[in-house]
Amino acid sequence: MLGLSKDTYLLLDAAVTIIGLVLLITRFKIHPFVALTLAAGFLGLTSGMAGELIMKTFQDGFGSVIGFVGIVLGLGTMLGKLMAESGGADQIAQTLMRVFGKEKVHWAMMLAAFLVGIPLFFEIGFVLLIPLVFIIARRSGVSLVKIGIPLLAGLSAVHGLVPPHPGPLLAVSVFGADIGKTIFYGLIVGLPTAAIAGPIFGEFISKRIPGRASGELSDQFVKEQDFESLPGFGITLATILLPVFLMLLKAFADVQFETGSPVRVWMDLIGHPITALLAALLLAFYTFGSARGFEREKIVSLLNDSLTPVAGILLIVGAGGGFKQMLVASGVGDVIGHLAVQAQISPILLAWLVAAVIRIATGSATVATIAGAGLVAPVVALVPGVNRELLVLATGAGSVVLSHVNDAGFWLVKQYFNMTVPETFKTWTVMETILSVVGLILILLLSLVV
Repeated sequence: MLGLSKDTYLLLDAAVTIIGLVLLITRFKIHPFVALTLAAGFLGLTSGMAGELIMKTFQDGFGSVIGFVGIVLGLGTMLGKLMAESGGADQIAQTLMRVFGKEKVHWAMMLAAFLVGIPLFFEIGFVLLIPLVFIIARRSGVSLVKIGIPLLAGLSAVHGLVPPHPGPLLAVSVFGADIGKTIFYGLIVGLPTAAIAGPIFGEFISKRIPGRASGELSDQFVKEQDFESLPGFGITLATILLPVFLMLLKAFADVQFETGSPVRVWMDLIGHPITALLAALLLAFYTFGSARGFEREKIVSLLNDSLTPVAGILLIVGAGGGFKQMLVASGVGDVIGHLAVQAQISPILLAWLVAAVIRIATGSATVATIAGAGLVAPVVALVPGVNRELLVLATGAGSVVLSHVNDAGFWLVKQYFNMTVPETFKTWTVMETILSVVGLILILLLSLVV
């Protein structure tokens, strides 16, 4: 090992592996699933693991993550698809806009995105709600950026902080956090964070960069809709928030009742993420399906369509679990954990920093959360009293910082809002960074209380 101590060698090995992972994804455009698998194999070989254990370790890490995350993502995606097709998202957005009025319409967009975004991937929520941004901008005369930035902030906040989104969900699994508490704390931190990065920043930046709606997109989206045919506001809200309510109920029961209590046993079953999402999906078959006149064949077709985009995400998340397991099995995780303890840096700040560095390098919030959680997880065992739910949130907050040209979301926003690259930096990139930093500050403040 060239005279290096074992710990120093393992740290250098991990650093080289992570740099290589970043280069494979960014420079050589290798799919993140393949890149994570290669990086895990390289780390296993170079750290001195027995050859027969390398792929076994990766396989075990992959399976342990997919066994839980895969089911939850599948159910959440199906629920989101039915909500999209039934017009439930339109109903929430339009109701909030009527209540808030033209002057506060940007606040309505943030709240709509925050609510709609809970069961949806960022990209799905964006595509779902972006037509409303064009509709409101044209009919109200309000700047496209003033309405659009709050939409992006609402979606991005829940994407980074609130399960069942892939990043925070995986971090819950890695850190061994309680999902109900994570959702509760995520909502407490996420809403004010989205408000500052969204409507408040959006109003400021829109005076300098108003945004220009693309004629083609605007014409495509701005169509009259039959408001009467949409599902009711109350039933839409009840359907999408049912899993959140059930998971919070489980967290409450865990605090109030003794282990083994019949009430707690049943609430642990009902409030389990898989059960909660399954209950919401079954309810959605009626509220977003048959009640809207959809035949059974139509519902089955929508569910099948919804799962196609998830395959790639599942592979990436699973490979991230395998990579995390390799960090643990090779001993790298323990070395980093001991260093963090000796440096006496707050584990919450460490989780944010590690995820932020990986996010800036790779452009992927999910990869940043996966790798960040894997590197920081050993600290949990070494530092007593660390709040695991806040570690999940800190990792998630770090994973959304400084989106730039290596992030697909950057180009998505640039094209839809018809902005130049510098304008996209001044709007979207700054918004994401505000979201991340404000989120970290609120998490640190919350850590003083919980």
